[in-house]
Amino acid sequence: MSKIILITGASSGIGQATALRLAREGHHVVLGARREDRLTATAEAVEAAGGKADVRCLDVTDRADVAAFVDAAAERHGRVDVIVNNAGVMPLSPLEALLVEEWDRMIDVNVRGLLHGIAAALPHFQRQGGGHFVTVASIGAHQVSPSAAVYCATKYAAWAITEGLRQEVDPSIRVTTVSPGVVESELADSITDPSAREAMRTYRAETIPADSIAEGISYALAQPAGVDVNELIIRPARQR
Repeated sequence: MSKIILITGASSGIGQATALRLAREGHHVVLGARREDRLTATAEAVEAAGGKADVRCLDVTDRADVAAFVDAAAERHGRVDVIVNNAGVMPLSPLEALLVEEWDRMIDVNVRGLLHGIAAALPHFQRQGGGHFVTVASIGAHQVSPSAAVYCATKYAAWAITEGLRQEVDPSIRVTTVSPGVVESELADSITDPSAREAMRTYRAETIPADSIAEGISYALAQPAGVDVNELIIRPARQR
């Protein structure tokens, strides 16, 4: 059955790969991200492959903007079936570097952005009697490494919020956390601290394509209504 699937952070990386895969599978994807040109290019790729996509410039740190993103999709299509809360940033740095503005940005996007997505979609899911939340967390939700304390804290928070949501909502609403390991993406490009950037070059020596994560999301969405895939950890076989 075709679903109306909303994806944040859809202009690149995991969000883009997820949009392309789910559209190929016959779902209608609704794409949100800050970079409108990249978002439009993703939608064009979806449609060139025979899929269907809507786009909307979106700032997940703005609660009203996220609410409008979800409400507009519901009004246009009559329902929303899935929201993939994928938007995230990763400007790693040692705490002693005191890059407080970058800490704040991670908290705003990775935590508040997730909460805004939940707050926007939950009333629709409750009214419909069903829906599916997917949170894209990180292996950083399960382990902490030097220079990643704040990033990992945001991903631990994302894991905890999503698990709490799962326990609180009616079973008709499914909840999945996907925790990727090292994936081909632009995330590391935002690292400004020289030591963290150099360490990340070594850490990212082994990667898997973003579509590997998209395939995991597809698997979770494709399960029968009575099956809830609560969590997936997907990482390179060589990542230890």
